[in-house]
Amino acid sequence: MSSPLVQRLRPFTETIFAEMSALASRTGAINLGQGFPDTDGPAAMLDIARMSIATGVNQYPPGPGIPALRQAISASRAADHGQQFDPDTDVLVTTGATEAIAAAMLAFVEPGDEVIALEPFYDSYQACIAMAQGVLRPVRLRQAEPGGRFALDPAELAAAVGPRTKLLLINSPHNPTGTVLEAAELQAIATLAIERDLIVVTDEVYEHLTYSGAVHTPLGTLPGMAERTVTISSAGKSFNVTGWKIGWACGPAPLVAAVRAAKQFLTYVSGAPFQPAVAHALMHEQQWVANLRSELESRRDLLCAGLSRAGFVVTRPQGTYFVVADFRPLLAPGEQLDGTAFCWSLPDRCGVVAVPQQVFYADQSAGAHLIRFAFCKQVAVIDAAVANLSRPVEGSQA
Repeated sequence: MSSPLVQRLRPFTETIFAEMSALASRTGAINLGQGFPDTDGPAAMLDIARMSIATGVNQYPPGPGIPALRQAISASRAADHGQQFDPDTDVLVTTGATEAIAAAMLAFVEPGDEVIALEPFYDSYQACIAMAQGVLRPVRLRQAEPGGRFALDPAELAAAVGPRTKLLLINSPHNPTGTVLEAAELQAIATLAIERDLIVVTDEVYEHLTYSGAVHTPLGTLPGMAERTVTISSAGKSFNVTGWKIGWACGPAPLVAAVRAAKQFLTYVSGAPFQPAVAHALMHEQQWVANLRSELESRRDLLCAGLSRAGFVVTRPQGTYFVVADFRPLLAPGEQLDGTAFCWSLPDRCGVVAVPQQVFYADQSAGAHLIRFAFCKQVAVIDAAVANLSRPVEGSQA
């Protein structure tokens, strides 16, 4: 019997993260592939979650999320970015940012509508657009030189917009490149969205994790953008609780109501005992987040230095958890491998697992020379990985 899976979802049967994590487990290699931290979040936040479970906060919470969490999300957006969201109508709690993105695609995209996303893109974007029967139109972030910043070309973005374009899906700080969109890039997106009357969905889960003076500016704060933008974020990256899957979508009431209409038939609700804990963290743990950001910046620098010494051409990220590196200088004479093959060989080469960047491109040949490493790990883990990388890694049997 042939696969019963609908054609549009057949490319997405298994994620690269599951494959690479399984490779790390099987080989005993150090896993710098999947972007999850290996330390816990603020102690008081964890205690509130435990107390919530112990005191019976284990049943369905309200569909939009508990009031305390919606109020905390609203207050934090106002304090951090000056955005004003009514917690009763403009804020929706979701099962992580990924569900918020999926619900937004299902809510806004009709079959055949086009969605523009910045390429390379987080892998769920393609699948979510496919589930909505939309058409992905990638706009590539490009490097002017090896190791350079991945930048947006406004002319290329404008050229991608056509009569069927419905929505812009924008991610900044950007996974997987580490780019933080700059003022001119953001303004180009905003101008285009207003001129073409497009809905904008922004994935801002790394909003607090920027480095070396890079500043994250939410698109929804630009003139004319608040009324057309759904802003998505989550607790997972800011507070080291990726497994809790507590995210949110904020925006004008009509757009949030549309996302809620789709979301309620996906998970309905989730994470009852975690919601009070995240509400506490948003209101009281910003210093913890600041300390995390500083720690991650030093770990970024540690990993970048180690990769450079090993011979990779390294792109120094402005934000997120990830370092992108060009591995071609490490290939033996005559050796021809794409990023996927190189990553599969990396445990044998030096006992480290990474993720091939090419899987985040619609045209996988575009990023075939790049791989991605995660630095959201303990210093001892990064030190061990750097030590392994210092071994000769040329050739598949090195």
